[in-house]
Amino acid sequence: QTVLQGIILLPLRAICITFILLLAWLSASIATFCQPGRGFLPLKGWRRRMIQTTLSSLTRTAYFVMGFQVKVKGKVASLPEAPIFVAAPHSSFFDAIICALTGMPSIVSRAENLSTPVFGTILSSLQPVAVSRQDPDSRKNTVAEITRRALSGGQWPQVI
Repeated sequence: QTVLQGIILLPLRAICITFILLLAWLSASIATFCQPGRGFLPLKGWRRRMIQTTLSSLTRTAYFVMGFQVKVKGKVASLPEAPIFVAAPHSSFFDAIICALTGMPSIVSRAENLSTPVFGTILSSLQPVAVSRQDPDSRKNTVAEITRRALSGGQWPQVI
C-alpha cells in the first residue's frame, strides 16, 4: 500500500510543484516587467505587494505539497525593528521557508544565480544583493549595499 501511494503521490506532487513554480515565474515576470530602475531602485506599490503576497503564498503552498507544514512561534520582526534579518546556516532549499514567512525579503545571492532560467527571474523579483565571486571588491560592495538598504528608512525590504 505504501509503495502504491508513492507511485501515485510522487507524480502528483511533481506536477503540482511544477505548476506552482510556473505561477511563481509568471508573477515575478509581471511584477518586474518594465520595472523602472531595475535592481537599483526598490519595488514599490502593486509590484512589491504582488511579490510579497503571491510568491509568499506560492512558496508556502509548494512546501505544503512537498509534505512540510511550518508553524511559526513568536512574532516575525518588522522592517523598522530589524532591517537586516539573519538566517543561518542557509545551506539548503529550506531557506525559502524563511523567505516566505518573512514576507519575501531581499536576499544576498551569487550573481550567477540571476541568470538561471525560471529561478533567476523569481530571484530577481526579490531584488537580491548580488555577490560576484570573481570581483575582488565584491565583499566590500556587498556590505556597502546591505548597509545602504538597511539605512534607507524602509524604502527597501528587509535583507536576509
